[in-house]
Amino acid sequence: MSDLKIAVILGSTRPGRNGKAVADWVVDRSSVRGGVEYELVDLADHPLPHLDEAVPPALGQYQGEHTKAWATKIAEFDGYIFVTPEYNHSTSGVLKNAIDYLYGEWNDKAAAFVSYGSLGGARAIEHLRGVASELRLAHVRQQLSFSLLTDFENFSVFKPGEQHEAAATILFDQLESWTRALKTVRV
Repeated sequence: MSDLKIAVILGSTRPGRNGKAVADWVVDRSSVRGGVEYELVDLADHPLPHLDEAVPPALGQYQGEHTKAWATKIAEFDGYIFVTPEYNHSTSGVLKNAIDYLYGEWNDKAAAFVSYGSLGGARAIEHLRGVASELRLAHVRQQLSFSLLTDFENFSVFKPGEQHEAAATILFDQLESWTRALKTVRV
C-alpha cells in the first residue's frame, strides 16, 4: 500500500494531442517508484464548462455537480504533476480553467511540471508556477521540457531523448519528498 497518491494531470483535450504520449511516459516512469501511487487524470475525462461558479473557489461553496465531482477527484491526491502543452507562450485554456475551479483542494500540496512545445513548453511552466504559488501549491525546481523539434518524430510521435530519464528521476525524487513533507502540514 502506498502512503502517497500523486495525480498526473493531462492538460490538453485537443484532438490529436501530443500530451497523451507525454503523460503516459511520465506514468510509465513512475511505476517503479516505491510507496507512491501515480494516477493519470485526463481532463478529457473531466469536462468542465468555462468557470461557472458564482462564488470564488477560495470559499469552497461549490454549486455545480461538475465542480463537486472535480473537487472530490482532486482532493484524493497528495501531489500533482501537471503535463501541459505550450499554446501562445502559456498553458492550455482547459488546464487553466480546471485549476481555477478549485482552491482548498490544491492547498499545502506539492506540484511538478512537465511541458512540451516548440521551445519545450518552458513558458507554459513559468505561467503555471505563478498560479501554483497563489494556490499554495509548493512547486519543485526540477521540470521536464520536451521539444517538438527534438523529442517528437514528425512533430507527433513522442521519442524523448535519453537525457530525460535522469531528469525524470530527479523530478520524482523532489516531488515525492515535498509531497511527503507537506502531508504532515495537512493532518
